[in-house]
Amino acid sequence: MDVKTIGIASDHAGFALKQFVKQYLEEKGLEYKDYGTYTEESCDYSDFGHALARGIEAGEVFPGIAICGSGEGIAMTLNKHQGIRAGLCWIPEIAHLIRQHNDANVLVMPGRFIDTDMARKIMDEFFATEFEGGRHQRRVEKIPVTSRL
Repeated sequence: MDVKTIGIASDHAGFALKQFVKQYLEEKGLEYKDYGTYTEESCDYSDFGHALARGIEAGEVFPGIAICGSGEGIAMTLNKHQGIRAGLCWIPEIAHLIRQHNDANVLVMPGRFIDTDMARKIMDEFFATEFEGGRHQRRVEKIPVTSRL
């Protein structure tokens, strides 16, 4: 994967894991931009998911990592954006497949359901896996909603 500055975002339930993600990225020598939240105070995942999605769509960051309690809410928010393909991962094998088959540009993790060891394995797999293209390319091209549907 051709990585530039990585965009990260979380809500309060994903804040602790996001702090670990920052540490991981720093260890790997990867730059990141944090779209919030910046505390464990209760907040809305959608605010930070939209901010991250806009950053990716504007070309400021690529790829993204997003975290909320279950991962579902922030993934739903991200996937409302036409240029985003966010995949929820709780094991490395899914991270592999969302990159290989779906060309995911945002890795989503469930902050309340995985530990830092699993998060490390998931991120390692996400960053190491390339999009396979081929038959998957036409499928990915059909994801955005167009007026022709």
